[in-house]
Amino acid sequence: MDIEDEKIKATILHHLRRKKVIGGVHTHFDTLKKGFPSHLGKDINNHARELIKLQWIITKPAPYGLQVSLNKDKLIEIESYIKKVLGFEF
Repeated sequence: MDIEDEKIKATILHHLRRKKVIGGVHTHFDTLKKGFPSHLGKDINNHARELIKLQWIITKPAPYGLQVSLNKDKLIEIESYIKKVLGFEF
């Protein structure tokens, strides 16, 4: 995994953390692509699915589409990852 992949994952997590999409607050899966160039759409989906497998992002199926939020049990781990990769602190 190269540095660009790590930055994409950290940016996805930072976006959700900054918007306080944690635990019971959800947002649509497609909003994870916002802020990235359109040609990276498939990469963003793949990286988001990897974060779901790591259980850093939790999912909630809904009739109108997949909803996602940060796992509040792993919030400290997520924030340290964001700080390590992007240098942002909460």
